[in-house]
Amino acid sequence: MNLSLLIDNLTSPALLFFLLGILAVRLKSDLEIPQNSSKFISLYLLFAIGFNGGRELAHSQLSLEIGWSVLFGVLSSCLIPLYTFFLLRKKLSAENAGAIAAAYGSISAVTFVTAVTFLELQKIPYSGHMVAIMALMEAPAIVVGVLLVRLFGEKDSAAPGIRSMLGHSFTNGSVLMILGSLAIGVLASEKHAQGIEPFTTDIFKGFLALFLLDMGIVSGRKLNDFLKSGWFTSAFAVLVPLLNGCVVALLSGLVTAHAGDRFMLAVLAASASYIAVPAAMKIAVPRANPGLYLPMALAVTFPVNITFGMPLYLSIIVWG
Repeated sequence: MNLSLLIDNLTSPALLFFLLGILAVRLKSDLEIPQNSSKFISLYLLFAIGFNGGRELAHSQLSLEIGWSVLFGVLSSCLIPLYTFFLLRKKLSAENAGAIAAAYGSISAVTFVTAVTFLELQKIPYSGHMVAIMALMEAPAIVVGVLLVRLFGEKDSAAPGIRSMLGHSFTNGSVLMILGSLAIGVLASEKHAQGIEPFTTDIFKGFLALFLLDMGIVSGRKLNDFLKSGWFTSAFAVLVPLLNGCVVALLSGLVTAHAGDRFMLAVLAASASYIAVPAAMKIAVPRANPGLYLPMALAVTFPVNITFGMPLYLSIIVWG
């Protein structure tokens, strides 16, 4: 791994604000982001990344490479929950295994946004269609996770159907915002897009830093309870995402030669959902324990990815 990349990521303001949030919890500080403000910042980040991705997509031409990249991303989101479910079943119930597998097969939009900033620091471009791939990777993992629970878990006649779950996945607020912003970015004229450019680009990194401060506070509050669950879930939350990211960093060269796109595919495969999947699992698999899959994704996998994972995936792509 390139040591300079690791040091550069460890000293980025976004990560340092995340660590400040954890430190605030450990010091029992009253520092916090109001809930309404936190939700607004989340929506802003999704709006900005979706709109800018739509503008990039509007300037690009559809190609076979884009088609293969989309297929690669969707297949990744289906295969990851399949193999992780059976790995998790060695220690956990089918319900908990299915929920965790869905979380790790799905994606984290915030990790994607952080990856955008990371690539900007390295001056490496990425394609606008990666935003579409991110949005399309959210739902398949949820459906696969629910199906696995239905097949191997306790039968529940009151559970919603697959069609209902799929609809919920795409109408989830975060997914709808990113898809809607992407579509608007594609449709907007150049003149109108430039009119809101200061809002979509100039203040982006500041809002990202504030959001990661909030994520650090939330993570710090959940970390102790999660660590009490034992070594297996902790090891899984560290090792499996790194494995997924490294494998995709290598295999993505089969569908695209662009380093930025390969990096984004690796980050998406390595990330874990802590917004859309918990919302879906609460409805579809109420027996699953959110005290496991939520802290695993947010308090462990997220910081591992933004500290060590991203430099590792990029090093594999550049030097592999």
